[in-house]
Amino acid sequence: MKQHTVIDSPYGPLTLVADDGVLCGLYMAGQRHRPPEETFGERDDTPFGEVADQLKTYFEGELKEFTLELRMSGTPFQRSVWDQLRQIPYGETRSYGELAEALGNAGASRAVGLANGKNPIGIIVPCHRVVGANGSLTGYGGGLDRKQRLLDFESGTALF
Repeated sequence: MKQHTVIDSPYGPLTLVADDGVLCGLYMAGQRHRPPEETFGERDDTPFGEVADQLKTYFEGELKEFTLELRMSGTPFQRSVWDQLRQIPYGETRSYGELAEALGNAGASRAVGLANGKNPIGIIVPCHRVVGANGSLTGYGGGLDRKQRLLDFESGTALF
């Protein structure tokens, strides 16, 4: 059974979605690949206390690594990419090619990019930490401005 809530953040409202009490979605307003609202279930703040607390602590600059149970639905390849995203340390970036190499398929950088773009749990699964081979900002479902702000925040060059 799915439930959702909406919390405030420095990026505007974030919609959190849980399936049987386990976080399965975090979506920004206007996000590309955002599922339709009717798939989020009834509004209920109950299952989201720990998620909201960790996000608040992250946005305060005090949390560097989330420790939440997640339920991510996707293909085996997508899930492997999302697992790699969770290995990128706070304040660091990796290129799509580096992620493809870590997965054992150096030629899969485009497929990594597509999987990255379908990440259903933004911020917590840090798809914003993936950049182009030359360090340039490339695609982000929440918009390049938000991606830059997250990277600046984590690098300590900007605070909310």
